[in-house]
Amino acid sequence: MPVYLWTGKNTRGDKKKGEMEASSEEIVRASLKRMKIEPIKIRPKPKDLFEGIAFLQPKVRQTDIILFARQFSTMIDAGLPIIQCLEILYSQQENATFKKLLRDIKEQVEGGATLAESLKKYPKEFDDLFVNMIAAGEAGGILDTILRRLSVYMEKAARLKSKVKGAMTYPLVTLAIAIVVLAVILVFVIPVFQDMFEDFGSELPAFTQLVVDASNFTKKNIIYIIIGLVLFLFALKKFYNTDKGKETIDELLLKIPIIGELIRKVAVAKFTSTMGTMLSSGVAILEALEIVAKTAGNKTIENAVYVVRSDIAEGRTMADPLSESGVFPAMVCQMIAVGESTGALDAMLEKIAIFYDEEVDQAVENLTALIEPFMLVFLGVTIGGLVVAMYLPVFKMAGAIGG
Repeated sequence: MPVYLWTGKNTRGDKKKGEMEASSEEIVRASLKRMKIEPIKIRPKPKDLFEGIAFLQPKVRQTDIILFARQFSTMIDAGLPIIQCLEILYSQQENATFKKLLRDIKEQVEGGATLAESLKKYPKEFDDLFVNMIAAGEAGGILDTILRRLSVYMEKAARLKSKVKGAMTYPLVTLAIAIVVLAVILVFVIPVFQDMFEDFGSELPAFTQLVVDASNFTKKNIIYIIIGLVLFLFALKKFYNTDKGKETIDELLLKIPIIGELIRKVAVAKFTSTMGTMLSSGVAILEALEIVAKTAGNKTIENAVYVVRSDIAEGRTMADPLSESGVFPAMVCQMIAVGESTGALDAMLEKIAIFYDEEVDQAVENLTALIEPFMLVFLGVTIGGLVVAMYLPVFKMAGAIGG
């Protein structure tokens, strides 16, 4: 079906533009008038030469989904039908991949499918949490509220991810630069000094000889070192992709001082925020725990949540198995127990999520404050040590001349 680009004015005289899929220009014109838009110009959309090449198409970003949920919520709240909302969102979407996806969803809803059923066919863009909450919103007639909660939840999750990513970027970049500088010095700088030392004809100090030997080894085997490093990273990734590997590495990460505590706090914030949002939206607790486990991001925590789910299915409360898992802090378990006993578990989970969001901020600051001096010491010891090693023979020679 052809796509038309249109320009028009709404009832307030504001200029609007977008695109619409229709069998003819007349249908586009009629559709715009139903939307209370007076068409000014309508023309067929030019063909995209790269439309059939998947890897050249833009990715659907998290921000696209958040904006979609927020705009959808506003339109539903204003009383617009779902199909008309999808039509407007489709016509205004600039991301070509997401635009095509919205068109397909609209066609499925027009064909009689529910919104949740249509979204479920695109798991990369709309995860289990999104789909299940939409299903609960459709069943309860509160789709606008659910979409608003989803947009707020996703914004919080994106901020949380950004905090952790920001905390880890600085040390990793600094470490990478240090390794590159170290390699350049060993391969290109030390050999120049080595030639100069050979002209001296005297025996080198032990520390200098060690650095020269390291330089010779690196220069001769640099290709093998790079290949070995690449193979090691590849093997580590393959191992991590297995259940056993993920479980082993994730458990080790939780035991690393400071970093492990940050991972645990992020997991608690994510767990409580997701559970609180889903329970307040009417999703059943067992179904919510299933989704939370899949999105935990750490295999050890995922296994603990599955154990909790199994115990709840047998009639136990949530707080006791959470406490027995040893993964969740005692304070969290006690607050959840209070929430269960008072019948306000969703509200209590939201309070815990807010508290741990602040805890993550503090943990990120602590990690950054610790890493900065550590990286400075590391750079000083490695680079400074190489410089000292190169000048030791000069000092030795100067002492011999002075003596």
